[in-house]
Amino acid sequence: MAGSPLAHPRGTMEYGPARGQQQREARVAHTHTTDVLIAGAGPVGLSAAAELRRHGVRCRLVNRLPARLPYAKAVGIQPRTLELWDRMGLARTVLEAAIAMRGQLIYVNGREQARIDLTLPPEVPYGFAALPQYETERILEAYLAGLGTVIERGTELMSFTQDEHGVTARLRTASDAEEEVRARYLIGCDGAHSIVRKGLGLAFEGGAFAEEYMLADVEADWDLPHGFGLRSLHRTDDGATDDLLVCIPLPGAGRYRMSTLVPPELSTQTTDHGPARGESVTHGLEGGRAPELSHLQAVVDRLAPKAAVLSRMRWSSVFRISHRIVDRYADGRVFVAGDAAHIHPPTGAQGMNTGIQDACNLAWKLALVVRGEAGPALLASYDAERRPVGEEVVGRTVRHATHGIETDPDDPRTLMLREAQLLVSYRGGPLTDRPNGPADAPQPGDRAPDCTGLTTPVATYPLRLLDIMRGRTGHVLLLYATDPADLVKATEAAARAAKQPPVADGSPGARNAPARETGLQTVAVLARDAVPSAPDTLPVPGYRDAKGEFARLYRPDGPTGFLVRPDGQLGARFPLADTAEALSDYRTALSTPA
Repeated sequence: MAGSPLAHPRGTMEYGPARGQQQREARVAHTHTTDVLIAGAGPVGLSAAAELRRHGVRCRLVNRLPARLPYAKAVGIQPRTLELWDRMGLARTVLEAAIAMRGQLIYVNGREQARIDLTLPPEVPYGFAALPQYETERILEAYLAGLGTVIERGTELMSFTQDEHGVTARLRTASDAEEEVRARYLIGCDGAHSIVRKGLGLAFEGGAFAEEYMLADVEADWDLPHGFGLRSLHRTDDGATDDLLVCIPLPGAGRYRMSTLVPPELSTQTTDHGPARGESVTHGLEGGRAPELSHLQAVVDRLAPKAAVLSRMRWSSVFRISHRIVDRYADGRVFVAGDAAHIHPPTGAQGMNTGIQDACNLAWKLALVVRGEAGPALLASYDAERRPVGEEVVGRTVRHATHGIETDPDDPRTLMLREAQLLVSYRGGPLTDRPNGPADAPQPGDRAPDCTGLTTPVATYPLRLLDIMRGRTGHVLLLYATDPADLVKATEAAARAAKQPPVADGSPGARNAPARETGLQTVAVLARDAVPSAPDTLPVPGYRDAKGEFARLYRPDGPTGFLVRPDGQLGARFPLADTAEALSDYRTALSTPA
């Protein structure tokens, strides 16, 4: 069929009985092919696209809206997300745009009840940050454009079907033309009202909070501690909360994203308490009811610990909060991530960050399968690893929203690490081997810790492990030993294990892929008492653990290997003498996960 998806064919139509059918056919463009089609260009969809492009996978990213929304919705950036962005080479850009989140002040009935300091152990490279969602999207969009992919704005996913070899999707473009796209995989990052989720018929069980909220981006002239959020409540004699003010600092002098209960004149008195089976999900911003500055000022006058005058309201809206999670994150060649898979209260800024981790977990697995380096069974590990995380986040945020984060039973250190999403682990999952080494050491499935104090004979300053990992896309093998000879033997074994034939995923392209080496990259870490010049004698990049920080955090049991996955989690841990066997076992697990 001739024509461009952007060309409007009406001027060439013939009249007669077949005219309507001809018009419908002419409005469908050529079938195009891509590896992955992503619906939704928020932070999750952008992250999925960026990771896929970093791994050399073709993708298209479509979004039904014509432009980025100017709303400071999801504003919290967790330390774990910053670590992932560091590996992508994005962290500096984000740090220059964001502000530090230092803590939260909690007031009840006008009295300070708690002061939560957002402190983390010194080995954690990043703290908590705040950045308006539109700025996060701008940064990710620019990064993605640098990789050769732009958002196809005003383009909406209308429907899709899948078969053994791929997905056929029907799009409506900004010019109101229709386009049929053939992709090997489809990812739905299209939010709480996801077309992809509904198309798969996934259950989305849960409910909603009865309360409605106002959300606004304003400036306040108070002198609260810089970088601290505010949560101020009024509770009745029976302990119920009947008034609420939550303020999150944003970049700019005195600027906050404020949320509070909706006053009666703006309420619709709608509820949604039952399971979601169709269009009944009430979550997110609502149109048509924009609170005025006076509405926010009235709440600040009642609940703020210090008098303040609000000004410069950039936008406002009414929103509802639901808590739901799908029964599965994937069906065949179609996946859901972010709000399309799980929605919950914004307490602790977990939602967007959890969705970005969904995207990073899925992207490297799709890349291996598309390139023929792993079997399609690997993709089942996405649901196995990420849905338990989503369930935990939904449950925890509902508890915190209902009872307050200050009532969490965990000790402060564990609470902060969990809120920072540094305790996410896939131990016992389909890609993890049995634990080995000291019981308190990082195990397969755990986050690979960062550390400092790594030196080379050339650099005159110590490096962090993140510095060494930055820009790498594949698995990274960290080999630790005191004797350089042990590292040379392990390096040779790793090089042999890295050569493998492709694993077909059933598509013609994968079946015809030539044999190739995997993306395994090897780095040696010499023990603190190794000679300073030893890194220069190795056949791979070598660093000396000059401060002993690597040994302290990774707890190697003699010469030890650590395989770090592309999403920064440990894939394997093993004695160096078993390098070839361990890598072979891990490769088998990628092809046939339990």
